[in-house]
Amino acid sequence: MPVLVVIPARLGATRLPRKPLADIGGRPMVVRTAEKARAADVGRVVVATDSSEIRAAVEAAGFEAVMTREDHPSGSDRVFEALNLVDPDGAFDTLLNLQGDFPTISPETVKRALAPLSGKGCDIATLGAEIHDEAEKTNPNVVKVVGSPIGERRLRALYFTRATAPWGEGPLFHHVGVYAFHRAALGRFVSLPPSVLETREKLEQLRALEAGMRIDVGIVDEVPVGVDGPAELELARRAFA
Repeated sequence: MPVLVVIPARLGATRLPRKPLADIGGRPMVVRTAEKARAADVGRVVVATDSSEIRAAVEAAGFEAVMTREDHPSGSDRVFEALNLVDPDGAFDTLLNLQGDFPTISPETVKRALAPLSGKGCDIATLGAEIHDEAEKTNPNVVKVVGSPIGERRLRALYFTRATAPWGEGPLFHHVGVYAFHRAALGRFVSLPPSVLETREKLEQLRALEAGMRIDVGIVDEVPVGVDGPAELELARRAFA
């Protein structure tokens, strides 16, 4: 089925103001992310934004952008609005939500995010990578995915947490926040109210698990730099230097 890659990008970030437009190697961060999505060559790439300034920068770089509402509570809600704006007739059944603050993600990792969606019964696909840095195992800013193996380098997600989990010997996995959805699954997800564990952990994907939706996880070797603040922005700039 044809794939629509949607990159949500809002201007009002708190930790790093005007984050999508931050310069990385002479181009805005959101454009760098769109370049990686285009290089993955998995489908049509659209940036969904609430800012005419972001839209202008994206279009000046030769990418497609669509204006969405300012009041979306999450990137998934923005992706769903963008989907219905650019594809009201339902030609796209598969959506890839690629956050606009992943300028260093490799095209191959973008592709890998789609693979688990082919599994029978899978509603949502995402990625994980084994944690090798001991400090990250106890860092609440590093989200861990807990899952049961269902194949080579594939898990069925049971939980996501900021705590160190699971207990005991064995690998821990860093969740990489790229999501692929079947269209109907995304529609169901955004229609659900915030869940108890989602609110407690501040992790949106727990809403899906609490509602009985299935999330499968592909294991990759790369953890792309997610730019949340100045320190990560500097790392991304070094990567492009």
